[in-house]
Amino acid sequence: MPHDHGQAHIDPASGDRRVSIAIWANALLTVAQIVGGIMSGSLALIADALHNFSDMASLVIAFAARKIARRPADERMTFGYGRIEVVAALINYTTLILVGVYLIYEGGMRMIAPTAVAGWTVVILGSVALVVDTLTALLTYSMQKGSVNIRALFLHNLSDALASVAVIIGGSLILLYDMWWVDPAITIGIALYILYLAVTEIGGPIRILMLGSPPDIDNDAVVAAIREVDGVHDVHHVHLWQMQENETALDCHVVTADGASGEKIKVAVKQRLAEEFDIRHSTLELEDRKNAHEGAKLYGHDKAGT
Repeated sequence: MPHDHGQAHIDPASGDRRVSIAIWANALLTVAQIVGGIMSGSLALIADALHNFSDMASLVIAFAARKIARRPADERMTFGYGRIEVVAALINYTTLILVGVYLIYEGGMRMIAPTAVAGWTVVILGSVALVVDTLTALLTYSMQKGSVNIRALFLHNLSDALASVAVIIGGSLILLYDMWWVDPAITIGIALYILYLAVTEIGGPIRILMLGSPPDIDNDAVVAAIREVDGVHDVHHVHLWQMQENETALDCHVVTADGASGEKIKVAVKQRLAEEFDIRHSTLELEDRKNAHEGAKLYGHDKAGT
């Protein structure tokens, strides 16, 4: 049962250039929106600016994480630095949640005490924001398929583009129908959408950092495949986790049948894991049947076993 992680093979230097362009575009847009929001009195425009600022910060974090992740393993980080991108994604999703909660509060306060909003300023800056947000989303789209770090950025930018559309609609309604309440209402709508994206996506990075089993692998199928190898009597103390986002690892105790060759079993098990499940990092501890640990747990470990 092979599985495909769907990695996008983007040249690292090219990917870095894309992220750099996105950083500068979002920085300029954030400044323009904050100034325009203050001048026009639009909370929705400032809300979109704060979202863009969080995008810019996320891009900077992601850019740094991409650089660090390429470092080779050393005596301090024997597994390498790849997980820094998972940490960056967790930070970015957390900032999305914080921004969303803050915007709901501000939108509610503005609903209670509405203020005048300059519709034309909102529409013009909202249109500029839509162009920049769409460009940034396109820059990161092809990179996000194989990276939870870049996927967090892509969702930031996609939600920004949709928020910009909402801001433009709000400014138009203010111009046409003098509907001042639309501005804070749209702010709350943007915030709810941000929270939805963050809450539904944050589980992935948390799962990896908590050493959870890869979601696209059937653990029981892996165990069954090991048990089917000639010379294997049983298996226990199984651990499946993701060393990095796209690198699955396994370690377990394999109980060998009487008279079976341990080295042949090890080679056969590793080959089957690689071919059927794309598990290329496995650590197998062999136990002969006579000395096998009795009553051992299938997954994890217990005090009696190691």
